Amino acid sequence: MTTQEFRPDREIYLRDHIVMASIAMGGAMLVLWIAHNPHVWTGAVAGFAAIAIRGWYMASEELARVWVLRDGTLRCGPLVLPLGQIDRARPILSAVQIVTHAGDKHLIKYLKAPTDVATTITEASR
Repeated sequence: MTTQEFRPDREIYLRDHIVMASIAMGGAMLVLWIAHNPHVWTGAVAGFAAIAIRGWYMASEELARVWVLRDGTLRCGPLVLPLGQIDRARPILSAVQIVTHAGDKHLIKYLKAPTDVATTITEASR
């Protein structure tokens, strides 16, 4: 079996954070509007700031996380999943959710082609 690496994509990371910021901005504004706050616009600032800070803080860790499919295992750092323990791999937005037979769940996040990664892992685990 050849070695395959699944790396997060910086563009997808940024795109996902822009989407999260948009949702956070709208949600915060809605909460302030429902609360009859006269400064609804501050929700947009708060939502944007929260996600921007999270994105900046987490970028180095999230973008360095590499999953490796090799020698009958799927590995990420100290986590080693034997392929025989993987029940299914399914794409969810820009991620792939790995579910083991024991019910453990893991995410491979910020992928350009999550459907292809899920298919590769599913085929390898058969």
